Parts: sequence; C-alpha cells; structure tokens
Amino acid sequence: MERISKENYYLDIAQTVLERATCLRRVYGAIIVKNDEIISTGYNGAPRGRRNCVDMGYCTREAMSVPRGERYELCRSVHAEANAIISASRRDMVGATLYLVGRNAQTGELLGDATSCSMCRRTIINAGIAHVVIRRTPTEFEVVDVQEWVREDDLPEIAR
Repeated sequence: MERISKENYYLDIAQTVLERATCLRRVYGAIIVKNDEIISTGYNGAPRGRRNCVDMGYCTREAMSVPRGERYELCRSVHAEANAIISASRRDMVGATLYLVGRNAQTGELLGDATSCSMCRRTIINAGIAHVVIRRTPTEFEVVDVQEWVREDDLPEIAR
C-alpha cells in the first residue's frame, strides 16, 4: 500500500472541514499547518450569531446575479482562510502553510480553479503564512509561494 503525500493528507483534512461550510455557491475548507501540526481550521460561513445563507435559503450575490469574484461586500460569509487565521495566533502562523479546498455547493464537484480572493490574500500575507496549497483534483494540487502574491500586487497599474 502506497502512502498518500503529506500535501494530500492535509488537503483531505481541509476537504472534511469544508463539510461545515454554509455557502450556497461555493464551499471552502482551510487548515493552517506548521511543523507538521494543525494550528487551526476554517470554513466559509456567516459570522457567529448571524444567519447563514443555507438557513435563509438564498444567497444575496446569487439573487443579484453577481459574477464570481465580484462584490464580496455583499457576501454574508467570512471566508475559510480568514476563519482559520482568526482562530490562530500570529506566532504560530509565521512560516506556516495554509491548505485550501473548494467545492461547488450545488454539484459537490471540486473547484479546479479554487483560489483565495484578494482580501484573503492580503490577510494571508499579513498573517505571515509562507505557502498556500490548493487542491486542483482529488490528487493534484498547486503550491503557491505567498511572496509571489506580494510581488504580483493586485492593484491596477493606474493606481500605482
């Protein structure tokens, strides 16, 4: 029997975490790992005490036909990456790796193009996380060096 890679081991755990997500569009699970120890977990859902989209039966962004990647201020959810970061201490996150898995909430299919939004990228950068590992298929993944996100800077050329 062949052992799965550490990356897929942690991605499988993040995929289990996403089962708690409450978004009607896309569900995400994230875990932060440092020195082979899980520091924290997070999934996307409304802030504590507020109603989740699954409880309300609708998604505001979906109802307004907002395309993916736009108008996140209308979303009720705190993203999985942010929830994992909120639950960890900064000293534990510096140099850590965040593992991220996304699924389509309606079909259950893996999101082969999953990524962190610009707000989550900024939060990941400030948390001191070194790498983000994103599941692409059940066994394939992408490893992102967070310093690439720093170098890319998401501001349009005109604003620089």
